[in-house]
Amino acid sequence: MTDATQHGTSQAPYDLPAAPGRPGRRRFVTGACAAALLAFAAAGRSGAPFGMGRALAATPATGSGADSGYDAFIKLSQHLTGRTGFDTVLGQRVYAALARASSQFEANVASLGTWLQGHGGVPSDTVTAALKTDQPELASTVGDIMRAWYLGLVGEMPHVQVVAYEKALMFDPVSDVLTIPSYCRDVPFYWTLKPAGG
Repeated sequence: MTDATQHGTSQAPYDLPAAPGRPGRRRFVTGACAAALLAFAAAGRSGAPFGMGRALAATPATGSGADSGYDAFIKLSQHLTGRTGFDTVLGQRVYAALARASSQFEANVASLGTWLQGHGGVPSDTVTAALKTDQPELASTVGDIMRAWYLGLVGEMPHVQVVAYEKALMFDPVSDVLTIPSYCRDVPFYWTLKPAGG
């Protein structure tokens, strides 16, 4: 028999009552969990976990006006890519990165929207070629948008920002047969070496 059962109590030796004036272990753990829950709830009010609220603060709001810059960008992206929709978070990230990369981006998106309305029959794959002669700055914006969606890259070296990887549209055509590589499978440029058995 243990000391606890000899004294007529049913408490286990590790669950002894707390000393007077000091909370017990269970009360401490319960309080710590409640504090953590409150911290997560407070961080979640901004719609993002710890610290992310500030990082996403510059992200544009969707649908804030009749045809906000973001909405015009999404409409233009749908026309250029032939897609009916995009991941909302990725769309906001791409739009914010492109807007930061070029001070003329929003104006160029509006101009492209107007140009496309006037040239409604232009297929999306010939837009850049058609614009190169008339308005090269708009052709460059089309290239930037397509590069951001398909490659997940915004900007030029040495200031390239990766805005997408696994959700970049370049993987969609082969998604049924190719797993998106998430790491280097061998040494750099391993594909240039002749196979050992060949």
